[in-house]
Amino acid sequence: MKVTLTTHGGLTAGIRRPPSIVESSALSEPAAAELTRLVAAAKGDPAVKAVKPGRARDAMTYTITVEEDGQPTVLRQSDTAISPAFAALLTWLQRHCAAT
Repeated sequence: MKVTLTTHGGLTAGIRRPPSIVESSALSEPAAAELTRLVAAAKGDPAVKAVKPGRARDAMTYTITVEEDGQPTVLRQSDTAISPAFAALLTWLQRHCAAT
């Protein structure tokens, strides 16, 4: 499984950020299992509707693309409307990518 995190927006919206990529095959068995669990949870947890759309102009938008068996799944949420499962996956990816 290949997971790609791309971020857009925020205070530095004009700065292009490279995507962060995690390959489950490069992870330890426990880390790969946790990533698989987090991805499954995020896929099954629908996005939350923004309480007040347009109120956070510096909000970030996060796109997580999961490639499994050649099939991509794209999950997209923002700071103004983020589900708990998506937030958990996002946090895991940010921590893992910062450590590598």
